[in-house]
Amino acid sequence: MSTEIAFDFDKARFNMIEQQVRPWNVMDPKVLALLGEVKREDFVPATYKDVALADLEVPLGKGEGQCMLAPKVEARTLQELALQPGESVLEIGTGSGYMAAMMARLCARVVSVEIDPALAQQARANLQAAGVNNVEVRTADAAAGHFAACNAGSPFDVIVLSGSVTEVPEDLLALLKPLGRLFAITGRAPAMRATLIRPVAGGQQVDQPWDVSAPRLQNFPEPSQFKF
Repeated sequence: MSTEIAFDFDKARFNMIEQQVRPWNVMDPKVLALLGEVKREDFVPATYKDVALADLEVPLGKGEGQCMLAPKVEARTLQELALQPGESVLEIGTGSGYMAAMMARLCARVVSVEIDPALAQQARANLQAAGVNNVEVRTADAAAGHFAACNAGSPFDVIVLSGSVTEVPEDLLALLKPLGRLFAITGRAPAMRATLIRPVAGGQQVDQPWDVSAPRLQNFPEPSQFKF
């Protein structure tokens, strides 16, 4: 006779919100509600389902660095973006589709670009199963050809990089609307920062409100470390 006890995802979700997310200064009621409504465990590989709501990066696929970012990082990113109902979003690094699913609940549409074909296919399946119909997942190397795969649908109100880069390429910023905003995790380990960029007259407004580390997005241009 089996005595196995079913994992209590509702309790784990409550603990995730109260013990991981709120202590990370995430207080936006819309974001907190989303974390309760969009089931993170439905987006993780079956092997990791029981740790879907833990304070860690969940591995995805077979590639180095392919993962879902920790729940508190995704939640605080959403809070920083302050998405609005009519906005369009470009995401680079679809992963499981979880972040796209949450953003899609807050905005009009999401275009998400994933370099790994298997991950892109799984993300589409996850989004369909979750009833999310305003996300387009494109299978492409987003950085190739000066972000050619991202051009369709541009300019965007918001661009989100679901991974880290050394710095944000100007070609990517060119895909933003005049009053748009871009979120990325920038820098080199161990000194990385959450970075929010807004175009302003004659330049950019750059805010770096918190420290965080994340795996690298693939094939983004790496600026030289040497300056003459």
